[in-house]
Amino acid sequence: MIDDFFRKISSELPVKPGDLSTYSPLALAYVGDAVFDLYIRTLILSRGNAPVHKLHKQSVAFVKAKAQSDIIHKLLDRLDPDEQDAVRRGRNAKSGTVPKNTDIADYKYATGFETLLGYLYIRQDFDRLMEVLRLSTEQSETD
Repeated sequence: MIDDFFRKISSELPVKPGDLSTYSPLALAYVGDAVFDLYIRTLILSRGNAPVHKLHKQSVAFVKAKAQSDIIHKLLDRLDPDEQDAVRRGRNAKSGTVPKNTDIADYKYATGFETLLGYLYIRQDFDRLMEVLRLSTEQSETD
């Protein structure tokens, strides 16, 4: 269902996969953050209706920088060289902001993870995007 949504919205927007190299890693992370947030919110809501505060607390467990850093560390060896390069570019990008409540290394790896998701989304590789999203939540749920 959500992968159909990603396909639909991407097909209606002017971003084309060939334009991928023109986007900074932080721009890809910007999109990847939204993709992951929507996926997690949909996943949590699929488990049943609950007060919004409870839903939010459950989603934070997945989307906080430490959780995303842990996810990408567990997934790195499952990524192809282009995907690993996207993570590296995101991790090494200069964001200009300093995280308040997280370790800088976790923040950088979380940015790498978000960059990977944005990269797959803009590349319109939705099958791989969904695979990475599923793997990321399986990893977090087993910890």
